[in-house]
Amino acid sequence: MPPNTEATETAGLLPVVPFLKIPEEGSPFLSGSLCSQCKTTFLGERSFCAKCGSRDEMETLALANTGELYVYSIVFRSFPGIEVPYVSAIVDLDGGGTVKGNLINIDPEPEKIKMGMAVEVIYRKAPRKDAEGNEYLTYYFQPKI
Repeated sequence: MPPNTEATETAGLLPVVPFLKIPEEGSPFLSGSLCSQCKTTFLGERSFCAKCGSRDEMETLALANTGELYVYSIVFRSFPGIEVPYVSAIVDLDGGGTVKGNLINIDPEPEKIKMGMAVEVIYRKAPRKDAEGNEYLTYYFQPKI
């Protein structure tokens, strides 16, 4: 199933982090590295495996757009201009890889958020531009329906 970009046009947008890939054709995705020796998956590009120590045995791959909430924190105080409260989350992606991001489309209340809940990655244009006026594509997690 293609990732949810919520009809966001990605042309001209820059990825907010190096592990977010925006192909010229197709949907955006989070990239990772798979160790060919121990089969451990990591977020982003790597030349060595932090688990088994293998060097130059890493294969680049697209990570899954679904996963499970590992842990979260409800943030009530942040930098000026950042709307609070929001949910900062760490997600274990299906097939491997662990990613930090914000959990959206759910009330920031502990009784509504469950550890282990199924989530999906969605892609949207970032809410702000940088000092040079560049626009970015970012990713969020939302409860999987």
